[in-house]
Amino acid sequence: MRTLLAAFAATTMLAGAAQATTVYPLDRATILVGSPFDFKVELNKQVKPEDVKITVNGQDYKTILGGEAQFIELEKGKDDKALGSALLLRGLKISAPGDYKVEVAAGDETKSVTWNVYETAAQPKAKNIIFLLGDGLSVAHRTAARIMSKGMTEGKANGRLNMDDLDRMAFIGTSATNAVATDSANTMSAFMTGHKTAVNAIGVYADRTPSSLDDPHVETFGEAVRRTSKKSIGIVATSEVEDATPAAVVAHTRNRGDKADVVGMLLEVKPEVLLGGGSAYFLGKEVAGSKRKNNQDYIKLFQDAGYKLATDKNELAANASAEGNLLGLFHTGNMDVTLDREFLKKGTVDKFPNQPGLVDMTKVALDRLSKNPDGFFLMVEGSSIDKMSHPLDWDRAVVDTIEFDKAIGVAREFQKAHPDTLIVVTGDHTHGVSIIGTVDDEKPGTEMREKVGTYAEAGFPNYKDENGDGYPDRIDVSRRLFLSANNGPDHYETFRPKLDGPFVPAVQNEKKEYVANEQYKDVPGAVFVQGNLPKSSESGVHAVDDVVLQSAGPGAEGFHGYLEQSDVYRVLADTFALGAKQTN
Repeated sequence: MRTLLAAFAATTMLAGAAQATTVYPLDRATILVGSPFDFKVELNKQVKPEDVKITVNGQDYKTILGGEAQFIELEKGKDDKALGSALLLRGLKISAPGDYKVEVAAGDETKSVTWNVYETAAQPKAKNIIFLLGDGLSVAHRTAARIMSKGMTEGKANGRLNMDDLDRMAFIGTSATNAVATDSANTMSAFMTGHKTAVNAIGVYADRTPSSLDDPHVETFGEAVRRTSKKSIGIVATSEVEDATPAAVVAHTRNRGDKADVVGMLLEVKPEVLLGGGSAYFLGKEVAGSKRKNNQDYIKLFQDAGYKLATDKNELAANASAEGNLLGLFHTGNMDVTLDREFLKKGTVDKFPNQPGLVDMTKVALDRLSKNPDGFFLMVEGSSIDKMSHPLDWDRAVVDTIEFDKAIGVAREFQKAHPDTLIVVTGDHTHGVSIIGTVDDEKPGTEMREKVGTYAEAGFPNYKDENGDGYPDRIDVSRRLFLSANNGPDHYETFRPKLDGPFVPAVQNEKKEYVANEQYKDVPGAVFVQGNLPKSSESGVHAVDDVVLQSAGPGAEGFHGYLEQSDVYRVLADTFALGAKQTN
């Protein structure tokens, strides 16, 4: 009986002991052999250096990890709040694969994590990787793009999307380290580093200090390619090139909003091709439209580093076959979406009338990158699938999905001539959107909700593509797809495409709450939809659903079943043999 009581008391004391705040990398981290990373221990109390004991697989941590540790006697948070002591080692590498158990003890604080360090194939499986990401790409976007672009007869699609024929598939988990929900920063960061991280973080583990630029780094895929090979790197996006997804190829910050700093990180890695929007963060603060806080002229710095500059479609085409590195900046902010840029001429097309599209940029990027005999890594983002899904502007989101699929078609054509190319197509997260049925203007009555057809009443939409360009000739047809979100703010559902410009579902009132935008209140048949998000939300939010990944080419066999986003990095690294066993 005494033995049992003693055991119970010991267990109770252990359970009551304070735990170290965190060890970075986190428990169950997967780390590529030879890939640099930062190691940090955060304690809840202030202690002396000699009071901290850290072992790795039972040995003093210096034996395994090496390096010189920086002991921080007291870290402080916001408002100068004392947080506790910390220990930090920068740029560590582990050269031998295996499991590594890290144990930390400092007084009554303890923590234990285990990392898996892995090697890759000895030889590359592919010469090139084209990684195409539809930001926010959900199953409904794919389905709607197929129906709107190809049509449907008697329940069968009249054609296939380019992504439909990528033969290797997996479901990918998207959650962040600090929440089941997620954003584009940490999701793309997981793809590009092999480490899950927190919402808004890129290329770092998000620590507790206020600074967004001092967090523990992990190597990005762009950096790993630079470190281990002579391959070229390309980044193409319809967003600002400093936005979360393109930034994650190379950048390190706790705050995805550090876009001016990201420009410097892009210059440090120097991708051979960098195309998209976001010139405002390249321009010195005294230049009209600049969003920098200093006068550093990064366009000049890139040009001094040997980059040719393109600012519109014509200049991009003129540089398609040129030698050297290419910087294309086609908008001060995010580029206009396909529907506005190519068809309606809305948005900011009057200010930026000659923007290239994703297909144009992908073609030029492949032309330039394929000149490297050692191969390349190209990331292509269809950025505005997400940017139009947030404001529930489904027609714009679907037309951008069609454009994204056309860029996939360009990659597939390249792969036919270069079979040593792996193509990966995925989203970074989903949106809570589904196709409910159709809206049929020819149904009787004035109530638009009575024109919604479900089940047999839905019939089929009547989009046409008479000019054969892959886009519907009109989106405002009489019987169209009805997409609906499962989340959003208060807004007015009009059941119609927004032809005058992107949808703005909610606006702030005097209480700083988001309320339904009354611009749409008097649209005939509009219905008020009560929101189900906090009133601080101006738009719809991401969903936690798995994303679908599809792939084809050498290395694609690594994608199957269910994977975490951090596992996708491992397949990419294996395809390029970035962690091949080193032999002396």
